[in-house]
Amino acid sequence: MSIHAAVAKIRAGELLADLDPVRTMRDEDRDRWDEFVRSNDKATFYHLCGWRHVLENVLGHRAHYLLVEREGSIEGVLPLGHVRSLLFGNALISVPFLVYGGPVASTPEARQALVEAACRLADELGVDYLELRNLEPLPDLPTKTQYVTFRKQIEPDPEANLKAVPRKQRAMIRKGIKAQLSAETDADASRLYATLSECKRNLGTPFFGRRYLDAIVETFPDETEILTVTREGETVCSVMSFRFRNEILPYYGGGGELARKYKGNDFMYWAVMERACRAGVEVFDYGRSTEGTGPYSFKKNWGFEPQPLYYQYYLVKADSVPNLSPTNTRYRLFIDAWKRLPLPVARVVGPWIARRLG
Repeated sequence: MSIHAAVAKIRAGELLADLDPVRTMRDEDRDRWDEFVRSNDKATFYHLCGWRHVLENVLGHRAHYLLVEREGSIEGVLPLGHVRSLLFGNALISVPFLVYGGPVASTPEARQALVEAACRLADELGVDYLELRNLEPLPDLPTKTQYVTFRKQIEPDPEANLKAVPRKQRAMIRKGIKAQLSAETDADASRLYATLSECKRNLGTPFFGRRYLDAIVETFPDETEILTVTREGETVCSVMSFRFRNEILPYYGGGGELARKYKGNDFMYWAVMERACRAGVEVFDYGRSTEGTGPYSFKKNWGFEPQPLYYQYYLVKADSVPNLSPTNTRYRLFIDAWKRLPLPVARVVGPWIARRLG
C-alpha cells in the first residue's frame, strides 16, 4: 500500500484500529527501541535512543522520543528534540545537531501516525516549526532540498578503493602518504577537540565543548572511533566516526595549518576508509553538505555522487521554511566576526551558542 493510500485510510479511520496510540518512549523501552532501529534498514545511527541522553543531559534540551506499537511490538519510532533559541527560534527537530532523522516505521500507517502525533506535539508546544530530516520524502509537507548526502559502496580491498578515487584526489592522498603522515586511534577526545575547535573557529562556526564529545564516546563506546593523524609526533588533524551496521560515518573532523600544508584531511579520510574496508564495512557515508560549498566539492572530488536530503516542515508560528544555513547572507557578519575571535574566547563562548543552533 502506498503512503498516499495509507493516509487516506487513516483519515477515514480504517487503519489505526489495531495500532496503539503514539506515546513517548519510557526508560524500559530503550532496548526495544534500539532493537527496532538496528533491524529497520531505513533507520540510521542518529535514531538510536542514546542521543536522547546527549540532548537532555549534555546539551540541555527536552527530548520527545515517540513510538507506536501494534500488539505489543514497536512498529515505528520518531526521535525529536525541542531547541529554543533567541537567535534562531523555537523548533521541534528530528534530530537536532544530527544530519538524519524523521519517522522510521515498518508500515505506512505507523509512519503517518508518528507524523501526525509530532504535528500535534508541535502545536501543543507552540514552536515555530517542526523539522523532519528525512532520507526519503514524506507527502504533503513543505520541503527544503539544499542539503545532500554522499554515500558510496566500498570494496573490501583498499587498493581497489584507492583506484576508484579520481586521479586528482588520489594525488592529494599520495601527497599525505609521501609527507609521512600516520594515523592512530585515540581512546579519548582530547586531540580531536583541540583540532576541531580551532578548525570550527577558523570557519566561523561555534562548536560544542569537550564534554559533548566525551559524552558521545561514553554513550556509544562500541560505535565510536576517533582517528588522529600525526607527523613526527605532532597532531595534524582528527576525526570522530560512527560505525552502524555495515556503514562508517565520519562526522566530526578537521585540522589546521598543518592539515592544509600536508594534505592531512585527504589522508585522514582515506585512512578512515582503509581501516573500515579492512574491517568488513561496506558503505562509506560522508554525510551532509550544502550544495555549492567547499565540503560539497571536496566530497564530489572523491567520486561520490550527491543524493538529496529532504528536510520537511510543519509550520506552526513560522510563515515560511527557515534558512539557518551558514550560506544565508543574514549570518555573514556573525561568521566573519567569529573567525576573528581569539581561540580561547571561542572555546568558552562557543558551546553556549552551538547548543542553540540545532
